[in-house]
Amino acid sequence: MKYNIKGMSCAVCSNRVEKAVSQVDGVEVCSVNLLTNSMEVHGNYNEDDIFKAVEKAGYGIEYADKISSDNESKKLMKIFLSSLFFLLILMYFSMGHMMFGFPVPDFLEKNHMASGILQLVLALIVIIINKRFFINGYKNFIARSPNMDTLVALGSASSFVYSTIALFKVSENYHSELYFESAAMILVLITVGKMLESYSKGKTTNAIQNLMNLKPEMATIVENGIEKTVMVSEVKVGDIFVVKPGESIPVDGIIIEGYSAINESAITGESIPSDKTVDDEVVAATINISGHIKCVATKVGNDTMLSQIIKLVSDASQTKAPIAKIADKVSGIFVPVVLVIAALTIIIWLLAGSEFGYAIARGVSVLVISCPCSLGLATPVAIMVGSGVGAKCGILFKNATTLENAGKINCVALDKTGTITEGNPKVTDIITTDDFTKEELLLYAYSVENKSEHPLAKSIVNYAREKNCCLYENEDFKSLPGNGLMAKVNDDIIYCGNLKFISEKADISDEIKDNYNKLSDEGKTVMFFAKGNMLMGIIAVFDVVKKDSIDAVKELKSMGIHTVIITGDSQNAANTVRKQIEADEVYSEVLPQEKEKIIRELKKKWNTAMVGDGINDAPALAVSDIGIAIGKGTDIAIDSADIVLINNKLKDIPALIRLSRKTLKNIYENLFWAFFYNAISIPVAAGVLIPLFNIKLNPMIGATAMSLSSFCVVVNALRLNLANIRDNTKCRIIISKKEKKIMVKTLNVEGMMCMHCEKRVKTVLEAVDGITNVLANHENNTVTVEMIKDISFEELKSIIENEGYKVIS
Repeated sequence: MKYNIKGMSCAVCSNRVEKAVSQVDGVEVCSVNLLTNSMEVHGNYNEDDIFKAVEKAGYGIEYADKISSDNESKKLMKIFLSSLFFLLILMYFSMGHMMFGFPVPDFLEKNHMASGILQLVLALIVIIINKRFFINGYKNFIARSPNMDTLVALGSASSFVYSTIALFKVSENYHSELYFESAAMILVLITVGKMLESYSKGKTTNAIQNLMNLKPEMATIVENGIEKTVMVSEVKVGDIFVVKPGESIPVDGIIIEGYSAINESAITGESIPSDKTVDDEVVAATINISGHIKCVATKVGNDTMLSQIIKLVSDASQTKAPIAKIADKVSGIFVPVVLVIAALTIIIWLLAGSEFGYAIARGVSVLVISCPCSLGLATPVAIMVGSGVGAKCGILFKNATTLENAGKINCVALDKTGTITEGNPKVTDIITTDDFTKEELLLYAYSVENKSEHPLAKSIVNYAREKNCCLYENEDFKSLPGNGLMAKVNDDIIYCGNLKFISEKADISDEIKDNYNKLSDEGKTVMFFAKGNMLMGIIAVFDVVKKDSIDAVKELKSMGIHTVIITGDSQNAANTVRKQIEADEVYSEVLPQEKEKIIRELKKKWNTAMVGDGINDAPALAVSDIGIAIGKGTDIAIDSADIVLINNKLKDIPALIRLSRKTLKNIYENLFWAFFYNAISIPVAAGVLIPLFNIKLNPMIGATAMSLSSFCVVVNALRLNLANIRDNTKCRIIISKKEKKIMVKTLNVEGMMCMHCEKRVKTVLEAVDGITNVLANHENNTVTVEMIKDISFEELKSIIENEGYKVIS
């Protein structure tokens, strides 16, 4: 459940709320976001206890409805303008008259007491306008959890109280002891900083707000042949709706009539319109450019793709990145330490013989220059902006941890069908035995595959429908993962599957095997069909490699990332695709449960990302360091993944890695600035440079510096919006701690005749400790060995020649 928290001003506040709520019975996870002033709580808890815990901690709470900081910015603007009006008057009578001789009324010219009282009143008015600093600050101080408001309130109050005492002492030089303008200006300058910070924070949430603004309000549905305009919230699954040129698609649906070009840039980031016709999917918030289309609603309300994107981006910004723990620990003790330093500063200057007013000024400078806000904002602002940039490019990170860790990927494992390839294979060859005709084979294949959701099955079904093939009902349909299918058709058991599976059911002639090898060498996927224990024949399908897959793998390799193909297809088909995209390694004929084992092995050597789209990829996606799902994949695959690629393009993988690296770099910059600023400014404010260089810091300058500190952190994070994550020229290779220095040796080997020879050499070498990868190629007689240990040529030669091959050089 999500809530909005009121009254938080810095990281100390968010930590206090998080700690208070985490102690409530039944709360499993609590995450408070200073950037959005929101809190997310998971567990089986009593909601009244949550409200009481937050209110007891000194903050307000309400149910979250939307993310926006516009109201906060407007409130701060009103406070600032009214404060500034009275501050300028105060500055005129204090500094203007005293320092520059500005004219004042006669009754104030010689009446210094009246002038001082006027300054007191004006300063008091500014204090009252900015009373929230004092209310929140002292409330948290009493609760033994001082925060930024406490520092500001103490700094301003110290100046005001000391000035008031000095005023009524009526000494000859009392006017030099008045700091009323400092007391007021501190508040105004801090308010300026808060206003700029709030405005900038609002900019970081623009990605989410802009997505929310895309939601159409009205839809035109068809009831009993009559068009009717209704609110989008009233549209139900199954309703028929029409979209005219220039209108937005109201909900997700499927076109049942008409064709058009759809502008999907708001969802996918692609500027080129996509042509759509009957049976194509359309997505809410995309724009119909040309034709008149009629659609059936498939997803409405919170189930639409747009709503899911908003939820994912919002959830990602709510979570905390692991690196944020550093700032959280520091900010937890920051304010108490600053209070102690301020007190020690005053004491030391008094002991050194300084006047009380001078010592107070040094202590106040320490209070108002320290900035816990910059520490608290360093990570969440970068995460929010990074998530937003990803969303605009069709890359959805599910949480902050994923956004941080994606940049550490140095191995990408790719599923083949639907990921590297288009996922729309076409039937190319039908070869039968002497006992069956092509028509019979297609009829039985169609009748069995009709109930399967596999892309290969759909290719046969679509082909059979194009040929107007009749369909038999099947019974006892079973899917055998990694093997194939079986079902009863007209009292006969029909088997469909790979060579190994069907070999156990029926005899396969040498002629069929020769055809199988020939088709496999061409990169085609071959399926065997048997009726009982009689082989009927084979059907070959071919799936085209996506246009961007080759470029994507090339980019990944240029970034120093190892690429692997994992597929259940035959070795020949897998190797054909590997050669096309030039992947480093391939695992073929892999069963679904074996994908997970392969990923676990890869994780021992690399920070591994798994990319997939099917149900059989879900376990591997879940166990990988980073799971990446193709947007058009199954719901199970998407749920198991950490990142979703809406555009279904592999070129988004190098883009998301760059985005993660840029975001992490931005976080480091923010944390460096926050730590550096406080580490330098606090000693300077305390006066360590006065004995050496006579450099002292006025409290008003300290307040200005504090105001700009958080603002600078937020603005730095906003620079991520300018990042070109698709630019490969500036990408820096990052080597993970898991990866050690890799040595490469290439050997010329004679005697390898086929793919089986390659696999044999690869298997024996990879069993050797220290060898991380082997690429064997029988066509050019080379074996390339990657090692993290220096294994001699003679040892490698001995291993290979023991298998019956000859190493030349």
